[in-house]
Amino acid sequence: MLKNLGILFLTVLSTGFNAQKNKSSQIERPKLVVGLVVDQMRWDYLYRYYEKYQNDGFKRLLNQGYSLNNVHINYIPTYTAIGHTTIYTGSVPAIHGIAGNDWFDKSTGKNRYCTEDDTVKPVGTESPKVGNQSPRNLWSTTITDELRLATNFQAKVIGVSLKDRASILPAGHHPTGAYWFDDTTGNFITSSYYMEALPKWVNDFNAQKVPDELVKNGWNTLLPINQYTESSPDNSPWEGLLGSAKTPTFPYSNLAADYQAKKDNIRSTPFGNTLTLKIAEASIKGESLGADEITDFLAINLASTDYAGHKFGPNSIEVEDVYLRLDRDLAAFFKYLDQNIGKDQYTVFLSADHGGAHSEGFMEAHKMPTGFYGEDNKEFNKMLKDQFNVEKLIIKITNNQVYLDDKLMSDNKLDVDQVKQYLIDILNKDQSVLFAVDMKKAGSSSVPEPIKTRIVNGYNWQRSGDIQVIYHDSWLPTYSKTGTTHGSWNSYDSHIPLIFMGWGIKNGESNKDYNMTDIAPTLSALLHIQFPSGTIGNPITEVIGK
Repeated sequence: MLKNLGILFLTVLSTGFNAQKNKSSQIERPKLVVGLVVDQMRWDYLYRYYEKYQNDGFKRLLNQGYSLNNVHINYIPTYTAIGHTTIYTGSVPAIHGIAGNDWFDKSTGKNRYCTEDDTVKPVGTESPKVGNQSPRNLWSTTITDELRLATNFQAKVIGVSLKDRASILPAGHHPTGAYWFDDTTGNFITSSYYMEALPKWVNDFNAQKVPDELVKNGWNTLLPINQYTESSPDNSPWEGLLGSAKTPTFPYSNLAADYQAKKDNIRSTPFGNTLTLKIAEASIKGESLGADEITDFLAINLASTDYAGHKFGPNSIEVEDVYLRLDRDLAAFFKYLDQNIGKDQYTVFLSADHGGAHSEGFMEAHKMPTGFYGEDNKEFNKMLKDQFNVEKLIIKITNNQVYLDDKLMSDNKLDVDQVKQYLIDILNKDQSVLFAVDMKKAGSSSVPEPIKTRIVNGYNWQRSGDIQVIYHDSWLPTYSKTGTTHGSWNSYDSHIPLIFMGWGIKNGESNKDYNMTDIAPTLSALLHIQFPSGTIGNPITEVIGK
């Protein structure tokens, strides 16, 4: 009997050892990771329209996922290209190199767009302006790059967006493909950086003329217009115009004709988001994403929220309708993932590249602090000439940064610090300016946190300007007299949603302080892969678990 017990004990011990060995020999990962970055989505939109959301879109994320309620962008300026890059690199402009949607290149004396690349050719379009794009200006690796590296490039990575930069930068340096919308054709296209011809599934999708179908009935509110009580009255004076519309009012009955006349009109409607999710679904089928044991990654940017925000402003019925329709589109997309990847077999995160300020007119009408600021090179250059007897010392003002002409100052033997301080003193007397800061000396300045750190993180010494200007709360540039814009350190621009849901994610929420740079390392920890090369963030460990 003792002999039999001994055999039983050894059998159990051996079985347990083998089970433990088998468990540790396989890395558990989801079949697919889906990144949903909603352009210009303020955190408060999750709850502002909550009562009108249905159960399977935003509410599914909030109720089944893990919501981080206190996530901020930890750099300035808060622009699209930087936001997408930071989410996927876990890094900041000082390191990853994307210092704006564009920046001034002192070495060439020209503006440089973040993804422009004259060494490549357009694929799927004849337009070089649209198609000559690549990620070559990006200096760091992305989470999508690291997944490809970790699987010896067996993992498939796809990026899709209406915007080139929001598809290209998240997809990384060596994806399976990156696709963006071409206003000249109404098709999704790519560049020769990735491939010499569009895949069959993309050509098939383009052949369906999905945009034509989406806009054919115009754009009216999803619900009766009197139910949009979260928004200002239709036809508020701070709203911009869409297409041939004479007033910013529903219904937009001429949308189909406006789209045929100028295809970028779809961007400012909810149908741009629908279109993007449709091609995302086509990519899952066309590339067999999530079909095997190797984790794939689908990076999606939903850009129409940004275009609508810029045109109409956050308090418009148009923006509210875009979000209510996006809620329905997300529900349909999650259902597609459940059916084609398998419920609890994929991990999804939803965040934003930045938020957006309320319209100046809206703030003025409700007695809130606001105003417009202007950045006039000629005026400042005249003051500098009067002081230093040298013309055109300022060569560019962009991204709320002043670029000085280094060669001109050197040729005229000017003290650079003296020139900068003189200009800073002028700027600080302007009623619209909160702080003007020498970017090289920002770390030792008297500017309070978190502004100081955000200036330092946003300063790329090869691509940024010399002086950073911080404007008063809710002051907007003069070009935003209708709609809105973004770019500041303030909460309306920097406070973003972040929700994880699905495989490997706990259910819950947290009000702890986190940064945009924590998203990529969290995904790295979940997938058991290397952090992106420039990561400064940390994994949000409280969201990970069975």
